[in-house]
Amino acid sequence: MFLGQEYHILGDWFIIHFTENNGMAFGLELEGEWGKLLLSLFRITAISVIGWYLYSMIKQGLDKGFIICVSLIFAGAMGNIIDSAFYGLIFGESAYLQVASVFPNGGGYGQFLHGRVVDMLYFPVIDTYVPQWFPPMPDSVPGWCPDFIFYSFPWAGDPFIFFRPVFNIADSAITIGITLIIIFQKRFFASFEKEKEEDVVEEAGISAEDSEAAV
Repeated sequence: MFLGQEYHILGDWFIIHFTENNGMAFGLELEGEWGKLLLSLFRITAISVIGWYLYSMIKQGLDKGFIICVSLIFAGAMGNIIDSAFYGLIFGESAYLQVASVFPNGGGYGQFLHGRVVDMLYFPVIDTYVPQWFPPMPDSVPGWCPDFIFYSFPWAGDPFIFFRPVFNIADSAITIGITLIIIFQKRFFASFEKEKEEDVVEEAGISAEDSEAAV
């Protein structure tokens, strides 16, 4: 597929739209080559921490639901870092009406850890305009408001699309994992407290048995 190519799956509600994200969620990115490298290194560090935490949870036999949620986050983060690490080495530049070539002569478009993450899922379920009774756009950006927030906010008469961001399956896994943790946090943390209480009781029982044996 070339950059911007679309396949309509369910009319205008579900579209496969090929795009490449050079940064984070919602297209945010750190400027320059060092910014991209720092972002990739941060992702690798985060994956390492999540992976170690996931391993320790499985070893301790914690709540399976929480383990599944963390596994979704881990898998999603791993998928994005694979794109970031290797996609630029494998593929050439893709542009509008130009399909990227695989293993082009002279190498891909980027170095290791400098690749772009591929996004393709687009759900513009609502495509309308902001009502005129909304506040109109001010003439200038307020000093307290970052530019990207100011220009992303819907003003009166502006076109409005929900859901506008294009994302991928890895993003979906991360979002689902975090959402389920928020929804079922009481159950998950209750299981943690129960596990701690059982450990305390077990340790206390062992201590009592050791004391009796010593007597």
